Amino acid sequence: MKTLRKILCIILCAAVLLIPSAACAETGSAEEQSVSAAPKAAVLMEAETGQILYSVNAEEKLPMASITKVMSLLVLSDFIDSGELQLTDKVKASSYASSAEGSVIWLEPGEEMTAAELLEAVIVSSANDACIALAEHTAGSEAQFVKLMNKRAKQMKLTNTKFTGCVGFDAEGHYSSAEDIAIMTAELMEKEYYRGWLLTWLDYLRGGETQLLNTNKLVRYYDGIIGGKTGTTDGAGCCLTACAERGNMRLVAVVLGCGEDPERFDRAEELLDYGFSSFERFTPEVDNRQLIQIPVERGEAAFVKTAVEQRGQDCIIKKGRSGSVKYEYTFVEKVEAPVEKGQFMGEYLVTLDGVEVFRSDIVAKEDVRRMSFGMYLVRVLQEIIAF
Repeated sequence: MKTLRKILCIILCAAVLLIPSAACAETGSAEEQSVSAAPKAAVLMEAETGQILYSVNAEEKLPMASITKVMSLLVLSDFIDSGELQLTDKVKASSYASSAEGSVIWLEPGEEMTAAELLEAVIVSSANDACIALAEHTAGSEAQFVKLMNKRAKQMKLTNTKFTGCVGFDAEGHYSSAEDIAIMTAELMEKEYYRGWLLTWLDYLRGGETQLLNTNKLVRYYDGIIGGKTGTTDGAGCCLTACAERGNMRLVAVVLGCGEDPERFDRAEELLDYGFSSFERFTPEVDNRQLIQIPVERGEAAFVKTAVEQRGQDCIIKKGRSGSVKYEYTFVEKVEAPVEKGQFMGEYLVTLDGVEVFRSDIVAKEDVRRMSFGMYLVRVLQEIIAF
């Protein structure tokens, strides 16, 4: 029976490669998808600054199929970073893990592989059985692992994301948004130990017996690609998150709910091309002459100096438009002592064509203690004498 499953899956993979218009099948079935003219949601984000450069339905809660594994890999990276999971660790597949359907590497119950081999299977070919085996090995069960996924999402402030499983099967209450996925992807790309696998097009396990073919076709040809993740189910359609880097910009493109396999790659490529051709990094200037001192009531000092909190931080603007950038400085009228260093004093806003491109708090540059009664009395007397 297992041999028959292997043969059928090999035939299916060949069909996907040879027939460009065929819908792909990773976590779900290979049933036909309905063709749509555009993705249900799309986002283009610059990874380091988090700026959204293009969006359609960016915050809509949608099924995301195997893109779910982006968060699974982030949780696994937490175990790796803490030393609780070594890439050389032996991981034994349970009967539950080996029973997984969709995209699999045909793990047998009790079969052992290294964590590195299973991670490669998850990243390159989106193997569901490998993902579940790693989840069980690290957290004790898939259910406990999913709790960690949702905890991680909360820590990352992903308000439109919730998980019910670690691989991405369609399920009620399992969803994310294009914007949340972009944030997840940007963080995943920081994990250097995943980088080689993210860019692997073809590899083998079990001494060449099991082929791993990357489901992200952009790794074969897109200039600057550094990784991504595909996903397809009947409920989610064809989905993709892809990250590419050129020069000093790293962009993440997310498309959800495409009707056919090629469409997601075309749309993501168009978004990335648009980003690299239309935008550039820009460092806003701070005019120190605009940073006024704020009056302090009942303070040992009468005024407190101010500073822009996030000074020197880059933002993304349209190419060739740096000369049109506008700067606005707004301040509170006064504050009452005591004043703490870093306390809010106003806002520094950078706009282009009336659209915000950068914002930072203006804060107190120093502490100002509240004056004692004796000091207050002396100051009053000084004012009387001066009058």
